[in-house]
Amino acid sequence: MSALTVVVGYQTYLLTHDPLALGVLGLVQAFPALSLSLLGGHLADRRDRRTIYVVSQLVMAASIVGLAVLSLDPTRFGMAGIFAAIFVTGIAAGFQRPANTAFEAQVIPVEHMTRGSSLSSGTGQMGGILGPAVGGLLYALIGVTATYFALAVILLVSIVAVLFIARRPMPFVEASESLRDSLTSGLRFVRRSRIMLGGMSLDLFAVLFGGAVAMLPIYASDVLGVGPTGLGLMRTAPSIGALVAMTLTAWQPPRAHAGATLLACVAGFGVAIIVFALSRDFVLSLVALFMTGATDGVSVVIRSVITRAASPEHLRARIASVEYLFIGASNEVGAFESGVAAKLLGVVPSVAIGGVVTLAVVGLVTAFVPELRRLDLGKPILPPDQLAPTDLMSAG
Repeated sequence: MSALTVVVGYQTYLLTHDPLALGVLGLVQAFPALSLSLLGGHLADRRDRRTIYVVSQLVMAASIVGLAVLSLDPTRFGMAGIFAAIFVTGIAAGFQRPANTAFEAQVIPVEHMTRGSSLSSGTGQMGGILGPAVGGLLYALIGVTATYFALAVILLVSIVAVLFIARRPMPFVEASESLRDSLTSGLRFVRRSRIMLGGMSLDLFAVLFGGAVAMLPIYASDVLGVGPTGLGLMRTAPSIGALVAMTLTAWQPPRAHAGATLLACVAGFGVAIIVFALSRDFVLSLVALFMTGATDGVSVVIRSVITRAASPEHLRARIASVEYLFIGASNEVGAFESGVAAKLLGVVPSVAIGGVVTLAVVGLVTAFVPELRRLDLGKPILPPDQLAPTDLMSAG
């Protein structure tokens, strides 16, 4: 819900005028999502994944309605009410994201996983393109309360669409496996897979230190002076870049030099962050944000294929939960880091230093994980005996 991020972020900054509040907002969402992610992966490998996804989305929709009600009298509960509603969305995300990743892998045949990942991610980016712009424009035109209600209705429509997708059979479950072993099995598998661990670590530290999204309300209000409409455009620019990149990868999937391409794209992301941090021209800032999305779009596709190709079906949701711990939550934790750094160093220096740190991380991963640098997605990662039956049929 990129539109929700724009609306609640701008509302928070208008209420507090404090960059740290934006960081805390991300942390409040990340904490329950991080805490419950492994449990969410455990359940999604044992219960119907579509049902878990739908229930989680319903909880998110209820939270957005709560934000709308709170915005009718923002002084009554203040930031405490906003933080409480965002905390609930984090709880839902802890269950929704592993189930969504595992269910998507069941829907897309293995022989189409690269193009499928590109198209699936591209569809999400289309929402990322429309969401921030619509969120910013609605905020300016109809106000915060009506915007929250509109976002809740849109989310309910998406839930109905998911219900038209048929359920998929559940993988084999080892009955003797304890809860503790089940919760940690995804972690153990990722730890043994240097390619998967390297890719997740690369994105974790790049997003943790190189993300500038949480600071966009400050750039829109104080640095560039473009207001909520400009904020919506800035939030949209990375999504447009990602959509363009994902369209190209769907047409020409990165295979033979996938690992080297991944490293180059994350390095390009760091350079684009530095350019954005130092820019005082709105157009140049949009171009830099576009490039962050384009480079990240390619890396997202490659990492998605790595996760799909290297995950046994019976562990898929639990591995997805670990991936979320590394990657998805780093966005929210990165927002907190950005808020703290901006408070201590100033907004512009903190964002620029984050881009430099991203480049340093790429150098370290390139040096210490040669398997990732040499990765060829045209060759199998998993042995045949660990593939799902549907994958074996598709591959045959």
